[in-house]
Order: sequence, then C-alpha cells, then structure tokens
Amino acid sequence: MSDIEIAQANEATSMWPITKVAANLGLTDDDLELYGKSKAKLSFAALNALKDKPFGKLVLVTSINPTPAGEGKSTITVGLGDALQQRGQHPVIALREPSLGPVMGMKGGATGGGYAQVVPMEDINLHFTGDMHALTTAVDTLAALIDNHLQQGNTLNIDPRRILWKRALDINDRALRHVTIGLGGPTSGVPREDGFDITVASELMAVLCLAENIADLKARISRIVIGYTYDRKPVTVADLKVTGAIAMLLRDALKPNLVQTLEHTPAFIHGGPFANIAHGCNSVLATRTALQLGNIAITEAGFGADLGGEKFMDIKTPVLGKTPDAVVIVATVRALKYNGGVVLADLQQENLDALAQGFANLKRHIHSMQGYGVPVVVAVNRFTSDTDAEIQWLIDACAKLNVKAVTATVWADGGRGGLAVADAVLDALKQPASFTPLYDVHQDVKTKIKTIVQKIYGGGDVVYEGKANAALRTIAKNGWQDLPVCMAKTQYSLTDNPKTLGAPEGFTIHVRDIIPKLGAGFLVVMTGTVLTMPGLPKAPAALNMDVTDDGKISGLF
Repeated sequence: MSDIEIAQANEATSMWPITKVAANLGLTDDDLELYGKSKAKLSFAALNALKDKPFGKLVLVTSINPTPAGEGKSTITVGLGDALQQRGQHPVIALREPSLGPVMGMKGGATGGGYAQVVPMEDINLHFTGDMHALTTAVDTLAALIDNHLQQGNTLNIDPRRILWKRALDINDRALRHVTIGLGGPTSGVPREDGFDITVASELMAVLCLAENIADLKARISRIVIGYTYDRKPVTVADLKVTGAIAMLLRDALKPNLVQTLEHTPAFIHGGPFANIAHGCNSVLATRTALQLGNIAITEAGFGADLGGEKFMDIKTPVLGKTPDAVVIVATVRALKYNGGVVLADLQQENLDALAQGFANLKRHIHSMQGYGVPVVVAVNRFTSDTDAEIQWLIDACAKLNVKAVTATVWADGGRGGLAVADAVLDALKQPASFTPLYDVHQDVKTKIKTIVQKIYGGGDVVYEGKANAALRTIAKNGWQDLPVCMAKTQYSLTDNPKTLGAPEGFTIHVRDIIPKLGAGFLVVMTGTVLTMPGLPKAPAALNMDVTDDGKISGLF
C-alpha cells in the first residue's frame, strides 16, 4: 500500500481521539483547543503551567545531504519515537509542519511514511490547523501596511527602492519571484519593484518558531527591519506602529499542534521553516513542550546536518535553553552510492566501491556533529535492494569512527523496525555530552561564516560578491554583527553547487548577499543560486492528486 492508503486505513480503524493521547501526557480537555477529533492545539494556560517543569532528554535527528534516492529522515524520526515507546520510554516527537510548496511539487510531505507516520496524514500535509495560512496572511498584511504608508504620505521617509519586506505564498510559484506593483495610477499605490518568498522562508515563520510566548512574539515582530529611509536608516515594524496587529494574526498559530503516530506516540507538529533558505527547525514552544511532557523528546532538523543540524545547534539551542543529548544521522546505502557516482537507475545493484566513495559524505556529517561534543548514532534506513555485504561494510566503516551504526526498517515494520536504533540511542544517552558551540556570536560576521564553511562543509575560502560587501558595511554601521548566521545554501551538496556530490574539500563558497533578520535574531547569508521562492518541477506531484465524490483523497504520496 502507499503511504496515504496505510494512513487512511489506520485513521478509519485505530486512530485514538486526540483527547486520549493528551490524557496519556497528563493533559486535560481544558488544556486543549480541539480541531475535530484528531488534532488539537495546546492553550496558553497549559503552556504557562508547564514553564517550570524540568526537561527530559533531547535527541536530534538529522541526515546526510538529500538525494533523489531518498533518505527517510522524518520516517526514521517517527519510527524511533514508536520504538522508544515499545522499549517502555515516554517519548514525545516534535516535527515541522509541511509546506504546500513541496507537497504539490516533488519533495512530498513531512509526516513520515509507511508504518512510521503521524496522522491524520492528509490534514497535516494540507491545511492542518491553519498555521501556514495565518502566517501568509500576516506577511501580506504587513506588506499592505507598508505600501499604504507610502500611499498616505510616507511620513517615515521610506525609500521604495530599499524595502526589504516581501510578500509570501505557501506554494512554489517562480512567476512571483520578481513583480512590479502599484500600477494603475495615483489611486493604486506607489509603483515599485517587489517579490514573493515562499511562506516558510519569511522572517515571520522564523519569528513564530523562535518566540517563547506572546510577549516575545511581539518583541521580535517589532524588531523586524522592513526597509531603509532615503538616508539609509533602518525602518522597523515598531516604527510603523503595527506590531500588535501582526501579532494578533499569529495568536493561534503560536500554539503547538498535538497529533499522534500510527502507534499513538504523541507528536507536536508546529512551524516549518526550510533549512536551505531559513533555519529549518520546528518551534521552540513545540520542542520545549515535548521535553517537558516526555522523558525523551525526539526532534528533527531540515535537510542535512550541514544545514538544519548546524542551525539547530547554533541558532535554536540558545533560545531553547537545551542542547541535544544525542544526535542521530540518517543515511541510506542507496544515497551513499549516489554520492559515490552511481546513477539513479543502477542503485539497486551492489557496488561496494561506490559505497566507499560516497561514505565520505556521511563521514563529513559525523565529524561535524561530533564537533559539538554530542554522542552520534547512525541510523541506516534499509531498502530491500541493500545487500548484506553493503550493510556490513557501512556498519564497519562507522565503527572505525567510533560511531554505532544500526539498520532500521520502520517504513515496513513501524516501531518494531526501529528497536535497534532505539537501543543505540538509549546507550548514547548514557554517554556524557559536553556541548561546545561552533563559534562565538560576538566574532565578526566573516569569521562566523568562514567557520561554518570550514568546519561544517569542509570548504576553504569564502568570496563576497554582488550586494554582500555593501551588506556587511550596513550590518557593521547599525551594530548588528553580534548575531548568529543562517546560511542559505543548496541542500544537495556540501558546496554551493548542487551538482557537486560526496565530500569535496577546500572549495570556495560564494556569498552574494547578507540580509539582517532582527526579529528572528540572525543574519541570512545568501550563497550560490539558492532561491527563497522555489519553482515547481516539470511533472509536479499535483498531477497525481484527486478527491472522490465522498471526499476521499488520493495521490498524496
């Protein structure tokens, strides 16, 4: 059966009411705001009641660089949670919300797969509890308020040529990357160039995911720089006096969403920034709540350890107030052979030489995560085409790095297929962790960028092109340099060239712009040709989707 067929069969026969899942966490009906029988948000009262509760252990799941062969990071995350539950633990999963862009495009959803899924799968991958729509509305409301300010006299002296704030849409639409607005005469606004980001790349998404409460949400929104005046002074949302209006639109979206896995493990799914163009982590509130309600919180960071993993460590943990106690890196034999030069059509054939060559990619990510002083486990998501010789080679290669590698079959077997990973994680949690940040945020911006390039990517130098040098001067002039950096880079490679696979060394990263995100609290470093509004593929997944007369969805993976 397909993922959606497995999910639908479970939803029809064995999915618990969400109130029962909540009760197992010690939550009452009064702590919940129900969205039907299967979904709920936690109320602010419930979140406030937890604020002094101690944290459990934190497990971060990341992966090698993604390939067309598939890695299954979310599937492993869900399966690990179910396996830990089978081992008598009390795990709580914390994941990101899917974006409709990749759902309708080619990447798919973010609910896991097979028998390691969170449900209701269709709801989560589509409109869920409306968080994405609230964010999109808030982004576009702020854009409308900026343009209205220009129309109504522009008392803040905003330079229309230097407005940073873009509109947003939660779908891949390349035609909206660059647009001209305000056409149609004096009553239709001030003509200027504008553009759209995908919602998950907007600063408001980052703000939502890093805010600790309503007061922090408002403080972060107020700091957002929307553009500059004619004399190059920054203009913030606070200057526009619309902080309260934007925060109001995000009030309900700030509350974490509670759902369950096929095996009834509780899961918070909340916030969804991409890791290649944003910070790639689910919300602080969701992860913190998982830490407080379970003895082990399992969360994932977007894409590979070079992107989401690094950003979790250097951007999210200082706000979260908790560093990981163990890291799980997901890999597949197929993906490593692809990194070793095997074309997609030939990945089912045993090839130890290609596996050995592609292993360099996994080795780089292991080294990067070990550099933070946290125990690392490798979860090998096993496919039926993997041979015993390939699996054993990979396990032995990891052992030489003092890393435990174990196989998982959670797609086919659910939690039972992840017991070896659960046991390895429980062993890792017994090991001492001595977290060490990658860099000091008070270092200059170039030093922080170069540290990431050299220590995480394995690169050599950084070249600043286009707007980047002017941006550095603006950052220094305004005293914004003491912020972490958020690298916007292709997910497919350790370099800024998506076609460069494996683990090259000594390469150069090209920085074309650096964008201050004061509300989020970091500087976005644009590298290579990465885009903040992706496009749809030639044959998008939407071509296979349908809904029957009785409302049953098909083709959703």
